[in-house]
Amino acid sequence: MQTIRAGLVGVTGYTGMELARLLAGHPAMRLVLATSRAEAGRRLDDIYPFLIGLPGGDITIVAPDPDVIAASCDIAFLAVPHGAAMEMAASLRERGLRVVDLSADFRLRDVTVYESWYRTDHTRKGLLPEAVYGLPELYGKDVAQAGLVANPGCYPTSVILGLAAALDTDIVHRDDIVIDAKSGASGAGRKAAVGSLFCEVHDSFKAYNLGKHRHTPEIEQELSVIAGEALTVSFNTHLLPIDRGILSTMYLRMKKPLDLDTVHAMYADYWAAHQTRGGWVRLLPKGRLPETRHVKGTMFCDIGLVVDPRTGRLIVVSAIDNLCRGASGQAVANANIMLGLPVDAGLRLAPLMP
Repeated sequence: MQTIRAGLVGVTGYTGMELARLLAGHPAMRLVLATSRAEAGRRLDDIYPFLIGLPGGDITIVAPDPDVIAASCDIAFLAVPHGAAMEMAASLRERGLRVVDLSADFRLRDVTVYESWYRTDHTRKGLLPEAVYGLPELYGKDVAQAGLVANPGCYPTSVILGLAAALDTDIVHRDDIVIDAKSGASGAGRKAAVGSLFCEVHDSFKAYNLGKHRHTPEIEQELSVIAGEALTVSFNTHLLPIDRGILSTMYLRMKKPLDLDTVHAMYADYWAAHQTRGGWVRLLPKGRLPETRHVKGTMFCDIGLVVDPRTGRLIVVSAIDNLCRGASGQAVANANIMLGLPVDAGLRLAPLMP
């Protein structure tokens, strides 16, 4: 099998770190180029000692140059902040390179929504129609034909996968969806910030960005596609004192009384029709609820269901690893699809326990 050459633009953040880890074990894709202005000239295993002796660890980090990247690689992953990604994506697409963008720059189809929530101009509006939203279970066929994939956000991945079946089967009211989502500290990125310091996060629990989290329009956009009508949701985020993981608890009012057996069967039927190779969406047995530790370091999204007959609510709980399923692992899955590889190549990962 011919080795596929992968480039990583922006290697010093958590998503870049996770991509380097995953590509070190990929059977067909090899990391051959990594960029960082701050770390240019250093070996990758110098800044990430966990890569010593592993594929990719011996490469020398270079400053980002579209010509060099396009000449050296078959596909590029962009692990740089929003705003910066759109320009690099455009430069690489002009040179014919396939691109998976882990930023938010191409996730939102309406440029006015993007500019409102991210408070920056979108300078590459012409690329938006080309970008495919990279949730493999829902858009895999489109990803296979794409040159530019917008990798979903971590919170949206947990929410969309958790709610897709309930909306598709039309068993819940669509005007009263409440999402209570909690993320580990790595979701805030690797930048130095007081709010992410150990003493600020450890042994505490807090809400943040209530009513204004930037993943809100992405969630509403994709849930609206599934529902076939415009939806507004109440999306509320919290910071967990753990390294990685997202637990989303979603509250919905059922249109008519249904028991757990019926709802569970509906979810099972939906995912039987939408599941990807690898079986990453795991509908848990009735009575069992997800835990972040059972998906740590994997592509799994565990879903648990509760029917509360007293309030007439369906409660959906989903758990993912924000760095793997919610970012870098999903980016590798999208690259696999784009390149004609099995979607789970390099991603057959068991959870890290304990």
